[in-house]
Amino acid sequence: MSDQILWFAARGAGIVSLLMLTASVAFGLVTVARFQAAGWPRLFNYEMHRRVSLLSTAFLATHVLAAVMDPYLRLGLGAALVPFASSWKPVPVALGVISMYLLVALIATSLLRRHLGQRAWRLVHWTSYLMWPLAFAHTLTAGSDAMAPWMLGVEAAAIAVVAGAATWRWVDRGATMVLGARALAR
Repeated sequence: MSDQILWFAARGAGIVSLLMLTASVAFGLVTVARFQAAGWPRLFNYEMHRRVSLLSTAFLATHVLAAVMDPYLRLGLGAALVPFASSWKPVPVALGVISMYLLVALIATSLLRRHLGQRAWRLVHWTSYLMWPLAFAHTLTAGSDAMAPWMLGVEAAAIAVVAGAATWRWVDRGATMVLGARALAR
């Protein structure tokens, strides 16, 4: 029974981590676009982005620990920390490991932001455009439920949320560029 608990914990925590990571990416994109509406404080987006990122990290840690402790997987700590070291699905696990390191770098540089320059912090933050797809690919290729109808719905919702936020960001960026060009033309 305890083996099943670890299996369920690894799966559940991985799925919740992906959902929290999806929300974090969406809030990050919306924050950069400086979304604002009546009664919606701008600080709300930033705080939600920060808190959801930390929640995602907690669920990721649970996911990794449960997977390492699961006797069926026999993943081992080395495979959880070193890309391509896993004997069980080496490429899918490596995608998760690399994504995990990118998330750790994002969290660490955000916590140290006041000690880093804006440029260094921003360069590291650009890796989130790689981190989320890697985590998503890990879900698709390593997850035992990846092709289950309910999980396909979760995955489709995650893609829709990130695509919607990214579209919002790029449309807003284009509008800002047009307004800036008009101001320069005057």
